[in-house]
Amino acid sequence: MAKNEKTSKSVASLASQALKSPSSVTNKQIKTLAGSVLTQAPDRGTKKK
Repeated sequence: MAKNEKTSKSVASLASQALKSPSSVTNKQIKTLAGSVLTQAPDRGTKKK
């Protein structure tokens, strides 16, 4: 994950809406949230044995 990655205002607003009322978000909005979360997840290193 790059140090300069931040959640956009629209995605943050959408996340807030989803937490307040989960049934109010569409499948497309859920995919947008998931994509944002996965993009901002820390990079996983390789396992050393």
